[in-house]
Amino acid sequence: MEKQKNSGILLRIVGSGIVTWILLLLIWKFGSLFYSDDFLPGPLVTVKGAAALIADGTLANDILYSLGRVLKGWILGLVFAIPVGLCVGYFKWIGKIFEPFLNFFRFVPAIGFITLFLLWFGVGETSKVALIFYAVIFPVMVNTIAGVRSVDQSLVEASESLGAGKAKTFFSVILPSAVPNIFTGVRLGLSGAIICIVAAEMLAASEGIGYLIYTSRLYYRTDWIFTGIFTLGLIGLLADKLIRLIGNKFLYRFGVR
Repeated sequence: MEKQKNSGILLRIVGSGIVTWILLLLIWKFGSLFYSDDFLPGPLVTVKGAAALIADGTLANDILYSLGRVLKGWILGLVFAIPVGLCVGYFKWIGKIFEPFLNFFRFVPAIGFITLFLLWFGVGETSKVALIFYAVIFPVMVNTIAGVRSVDQSLVEASESLGAGKAKTFFSVILPSAVPNIFTGVRLGLSGAIICIVAAEMLAASEGIGYLIYTSRLYYRTDWIFTGIFTLGLIGLLADKLIRLIGNKFLYRFGVR
């Protein structure tokens, strides 16, 4: 019994991710011993650099700007991509019209449109939000289409045989069955938005995490670059956990886990 108890505690500790982070920190610290702080700063040097950015308010300000842009582009992307994905997946004639465009542009990365968006929308917020919007819509749309088309046809036929029209079948059978796929697309869209904001802020911004990462090279502050990278990772991790909690609480009856 004692062995089983200790084994259970050990599994919980490993499952929490603490061991992984400790190993990462040890490897990072060991690697930093062979290089200067300008090339590979150690964990302590990075923490001191982050503390300086926190103390003067720079990091908090950059986080707020980046979060605002990410949320705008992400929400706009969801509002557009989910209904379009449902229509493309459900109506065959719409799918035949729009899928060639979808399958072409989803392989063109958002960063390829930076110059065009700067020309079309200027260097203000619109170009950054538009770039994030573009990065979000394709993973959301593809997963939504896949969710609609993976619905068990026997359920659709059973609904129709009971007298349900196409609209009722769509909202009572197809849409609920597609929710897990849509939810996966929502999460992937968020990761795409966070990745894209770095590229957008590197080229046309005067604030934000991407701007911090890009301009830190001018001062040889590699510790600030590491701070920006870890900040983005932490934002993404926390945001994804929050989305999963919301999904588990409100969408569990649709099979979201």
